[in-house]
Amino acid sequence: MAHCLGPVLLLLLLILGEHLPPPLDPEPWPSVLLLRGSYEGLPPPPPGSASSAGGNRCVDAAEACSANALCQRLRTKYVAQCLGQVAHGSCPRSRCHRALRRFFSLGPQALTHALLFCPCTSPACSERRRQTFVPACAFSGPGHEPPSCLAALDACEKSLVCRPRLLAFQASCASTPSSQDGCLRDQGPHCLRAYAGLVGTAITPNYVDNASARVAPWCDCRASGNRHEECEAFRGLFTRNRCLDGAIQSFDSQWPSILQDQLDSHHNPGQRLLQVSSADRPLEGSSLQSILPVLALQSLL
Repeated sequence: MAHCLGPVLLLLLLILGEHLPPPLDPEPWPSVLLLRGSYEGLPPPPPGSASSAGGNRCVDAAEACSANALCQRLRTKYVAQCLGQVAHGSCPRSRCHRALRRFFSLGPQALTHALLFCPCTSPACSERRRQTFVPACAFSGPGHEPPSCLAALDACEKSLVCRPRLLAFQASCASTPSSQDGCLRDQGPHCLRAYAGLVGTAITPNYVDNASARVAPWCDCRASGNRHEECEAFRGLFTRNRCLDGAIQSFDSQWPSILQDQLDSHHNPGQRLLQVSSADRPLEGSSLQSILPVLALQSLL
């Protein structure tokens, strides 16, 4: 009798498994985790609310990443590293940054960028976007006052990982007088890729609030002395960069196709998430050509 029950129970489990709901997003609001100590007891958002998948595109991006084995695995690793002891005012920042660099270097670009640049129309969505990579550890740190941007810049220039990525960002997001709007055609994807490459370095940028899409490193120029102009020029690469702002805004218009590509990839696993187009080719005549080989060597450091 026991021999007969085994196959029957296995069949019942398989049938029931097809109707089970998908697993919950493993990283819903790191800030809530820090306040409460766990995710237990958090009620799911009601359908159609500002924080549900229907009204919060950052939730959509998280679910799309969770549905992709590679994206989910890399994301789980950086969340585990970046949370660390952050609730006690410290974190393993070097390991956190390394895990973040691996996520943006090895993860499917369509999905990693969807998490980083998900378009928002509400403070709840914007706050989730700001919390994408556990900023209490990876971005701002335990202090309340931001350090000098010159300290971050000097640290980046001495780093074999950060320096080539900063050069790539400058080249990819630079404005040009030859264009009507000041930015090269098809520049957006290169700019966003270079920006994402800075996450996990000494000058890791992030959204500065939950009311806009403004980005900047965690630093200021109040104590820059006779290097104030240099400090403001560096910070302006993020706060006064029309090409970076335009690239983030342009990403909004691509959003429906990003999720559709993810759905299509489940039906056709061999299909790439993003097809190669003219926008994916290196910028001609740009100093970025000499930087890309260095980035390839440094991407996993």
